Amino acid sequence: MHMQYQNERETVLETSRKLVEKGLVIGKSGNVSMRLRRVGNSNLMAITPTSRYYDGLMPADIPVVDFEGKAVDGGLAPSSEILLHTAIYRTRADVNAVIHTHSTCASAVSVARIDIPPILEEEVASVGGEIKVARYAKAGTRELARNAVKALGDRNAVILANHGAVGVGRTMREALTVCELVEKAATIYLITLAVGKVNPLTAEGLASAKALFARLQSTEDV
Repeated sequence: MHMQYQNERETVLETSRKLVEKGLVIGKSGNVSMRLRRVGNSNLMAITPTSRYYDGLMPADIPVVDFEGKAVDGGLAPSSEILLHTAIYRTRADVNAVIHTHSTCASAVSVARIDIPPILEEEVASVGGEIKVARYAKAGTRELARNAVKALGDRNAVILANHGAVGVGRTMREALTVCELVEKAATIYLITLAVGKVNPLTAEGLASAKALFARLQSTEDV
């Protein structure tokens, strides 16, 4: 029997395994989702299941659920952070992929609860500006989802206080690149804080990088 949304579920699984390979998560942590084409009145997504090692999963194990969390296909329960994913999709029509990581330096920033200023041109060109830390809320709650959406705004990344990071994109590849750049920016920011001198982008450099972000977001080549 043909599996529903086979390509999309394969993409979610492949990306979740890349998170482990790249050191952006450890073990069963983190979660990945992809918006699926609308069926009738339902908005759907494929999302990693909760509390499972990614290397032991098959594409058919990736749950397909609607935005109310109701199962459409797949026998495993969806990620415990499903509310975070649905909140982002409901708020941001431009987002088709959401990745939540627990990468080391981004997590350190989340513990310090310090926003990452616009320090790198590639950071701003990919994320859209500074990377804000959302107000703390317990994992898996509606409050966490609301706080994350508020701090995310129209940018492509947000830090979850005492937790980790979230990267979003029009495609899965774009969202993964955002997550990698968040970790890079967090690493460089912590190093420069330790050195004792942080020089954010100049007003001219920031404007140029934001203009590039706007151009990239308006192109189809992602």
